[in-house]
Amino acid sequence: MQLILRPPTAMATLAISLIILLTHTEAHNITQILAKHPEFSTFNDYLSQTHLADEINGRQTITVCAVDNAAMSSLISKNLPISSIKNLLSLHVLLDYFGAKKLHQITNGTALAATMFQATGTASGSSGFVRITDIKGGKVGFATEDNGGNITATFVKSVEEIPYNISVIHISNLLPSSEAEAPVPAPSAMNLTAQMSTHGCKVFADTLSASSAALSTFQDDIEGGLTVFCPGDDAFKAFLPKYKNLTADGKVSLLLFHGLPVYNSMQMLRSNNGLMNTLATDGAKKFDFTVQNDGNIVTIDTKRVVAKITGTLYDEQPVAIFTLDKVLLPRELFNATEAPTPAPAPAEEAESPKAKKKVKPDPDTPADAPSDSADQAADDNGAVRFDSAMTWMGALGLSVWLSLFVI
Repeated sequence: MQLILRPPTAMATLAISLIILLTHTEAHNITQILAKHPEFSTFNDYLSQTHLADEINGRQTITVCAVDNAAMSSLISKNLPISSIKNLLSLHVLLDYFGAKKLHQITNGTALAATMFQATGTASGSSGFVRITDIKGGKVGFATEDNGGNITATFVKSVEEIPYNISVIHISNLLPSSEAEAPVPAPSAMNLTAQMSTHGCKVFADTLSASSAALSTFQDDIEGGLTVFCPGDDAFKAFLPKYKNLTADGKVSLLLFHGLPVYNSMQMLRSNNGLMNTLATDGAKKFDFTVQNDGNIVTIDTKRVVAKITGTLYDEQPVAIFTLDKVLLPRELFNATEAPTPAPAPAEEAESPKAKKKVKPDPDTPADAPSDSADQAADDNGAVRFDSAMTWMGALGLSVWLSLFVI
């Protein structure tokens, strides 16, 4: 049987366009959504002040329970610190999609939804959950678990729905929570190393604790804003032999290289790509690196290594701590131009017998360590190109298949 390939029909062309659209879906923007509804201006403003808007925009499936300006007045009158306001408002962000239709069709009439407050790890027990109940008469009630499950707010209307990405709904009142409103410890009293030690970065935390000069710099920057990049235990443990070979000043610089003197949430890192100064930056000694992203993946390129952010360990303004899969190597300490000279080719050895007697530099010496940034970058770029190619090859294959059967 002879296979005849026809030119793409209108239907096949439409299919291709649809595939392209699906693979290039733009992220939602809660600030822009609420800006179209002035009655939520206060709620919208506090989402920006607390940086919750950035975190909401970084989620793929989310429901925002917005309250109007009149309901927000009760919160403002309490004069809570911004950190407590953030916790309370994060209780109004559900980590699931609830459109108007789903709210009225809840299985068994009730559902327990996790919130962004629960995801922070700050909420104890089930206090970060919201119970949604389909009440008789077409009403839907909302209650916080740490309020005894008492319904304090009801569904008013759907503001905007983008199934199944984001749903913004209007509820009648703020959801009360004594735990969310509780005062957050002052930033200056925060124990950075304790936070890191209990979340998989103990080796780095212990090393930082042993350096009073580096630790005091981190602590001094907390109140003004601080972002810490913490290598995981396996990564830093493997690096310790090279760390021990550094000079005293080099050790301090390497530790400070893992901190930024400003606060950055994950969403800010995704959008504010580019060259950034670190705590180690001082005059002629640059000690800077480049933050770059590929979708939701954020990497740090020091020109000696490309490390990926693997998770958020802590994020309460003005401090954010992120985990890394690799140690950040500053090029000022690990200069790629000083890498060991490659062994001569066999022909060269034959011409120059003395070459065999040359002693290679110790590859474990930090200044002489070979660069792996090029290999890492090549691997990362290759993976991106491969994934992109596979996506488009799939789209092209589907379009050809459609063209065979659509007349």
